[in-house]
Amino acid sequence: MEQREHEQYEGLILRSQGGFYQVRLDTGGELQCRGRGRFRKEETQLVVGDRVVVQPTEEESGFITGLLPRKNHLIRPPVANIDRLVLVVSSTQPAPNLLVIDKLTAIAARREIPVVLVFTKADLADTADLAELYAGAGYPVYQADSLSGRGTAPVGEACARGITAFCGNSGAGKSSLLNAIFPELGLATGGISRKLGRGRHTTRHVELFPTGRGGYIADTPGFSAVEFLQFERMPAGELAGCFPEFIPHMGGCRFTGCSHRVEKGCRVLEAVAAGEIAGSRHQSYCTIYEELQTLKEWELRRPEGR
Repeated sequence: MEQREHEQYEGLILRSQGGFYQVRLDTGGELQCRGRGRFRKEETQLVVGDRVVVQPTEEESGFITGLLPRKNHLIRPPVANIDRLVLVVSSTQPAPNLLVIDKLTAIAARREIPVVLVFTKADLADTADLAELYAGAGYPVYQADSLSGRGTAPVGEACARGITAFCGNSGAGKSSLLNAIFPELGLATGGISRKLGRGRHTTRHVELFPTGRGGYIADTPGFSAVEFLQFERMPAGELAGCFPEFIPHMGGCRFTGCSHRVEKGCRVLEAVAAGEIAGSRHQSYCTIYEELQTLKEWELRRPEGR
């Protein structure tokens, strides 16, 4: 497409590295862009996934002149406008860490990012109980065996459109799952991309790769260990709203400002006792609540970035 200087176009940031941004234009084609100085003055960080306005300056290059409203934003990894976060959890080797899962689902809820859970290595261990636990909490849940391909097709269909970020601890089988769903990405197990010729230990930036089905996969280095307290400095009193299965019960508590941990007349505790809320989820809630209570007031006021 012929582009003329001084005309402006909207597009999507696919890659950010060294102050340069690769932007895919809605009208077709890509530009390598730099951000205008006002973004630095306003302390606004442009990130992968941002919808932006660009002005071409010459063939295949230009400047980002505007940032369109975000629907969500993560600080680490720096990525915006995520349509879903896929948590890849190994059913065994290593065993699932429910507290880590529950922290990550709470982070996603805080950032208004829908979560999908995929339990891998379904051929090695029965994941039915885990699937039932998280489906009962309101999350879409899939069970997959990447080696045989069993259960991978529904995951691929769920991630076909929009921007999807995958998160999984080392050994959870994230790369194997991605390889089974999107073989065109050329991801080898161990996190090395044949297509890009780089290894996981040398990756220092986030990048979006087209799925070929109208969507993008976010390559998010280091996303296996999100620092909950460092990047989600919410008041402890807001945590319950990040557990979706708590929300229908929270209005029924006897006392205003109920912490949903020890109070008499707490409807959430009654739901736990009745089996309507899983005990492990409530225990995770209590653990995270206590961690958040250790935050100082100045830490809660500290800016998170824009």
